[in-house]
Amino acid sequence: MSKFKLDDTDHNILDLLIDNTRTPFTDIAKKLDISAGTVHVRVKKMEEAGIITGSSLQVDYNKLGYSFIAYVGVFIFKTSQTQFVMERISEIPYITVAHVTTGKFNIFCKIRARDTAHAKDIIYQIDDIEGVSRTETMISMEESINDKKRLLHSIFSQI
Repeated sequence: MSKFKLDDTDHNILDLLIDNTRTPFTDIAKKLDISAGTVHVRVKKMEEAGIITGSSLQVDYNKLGYSFIAYVGVFIFKTSQTQFVMERISEIPYITVAHVTTGKFNIFCKIRARDTAHAKDIIYQIDDIEGVSRTETMISMEESINDKKRLLHSIFSQI
């Protein structure tokens, strides 16, 4: 598969979409002094190339009552059980991120909960998964950085 080439117009469109994925194509067109059709065609090509794979919704979890964050390291009995355990983990909606890892843990998860009691229930659900030998939890005191925009701007500036 050949590498998709981005030109200045593509970069400018991406920069605006990274900052706000809901920006109408007509607004992007006005800012870049191009037609809305051009924006549409460029975005469609980037979608077809797999560079843009959708858009995301950002919410304020504190306002929704889910301000408690913890990280859970999961130890499993056999690495051959990893896929099974990941499938069970994916059924728990409060686990927002899960990685198969090397090192101390077999799987590393981020959970969002209402409070410590809710977090305990989530951790117990993980512990109850067949193949999980134990978990180790770290409570987040503060999510200081959660900004993929900086990373995306940096990556796209290098393409």
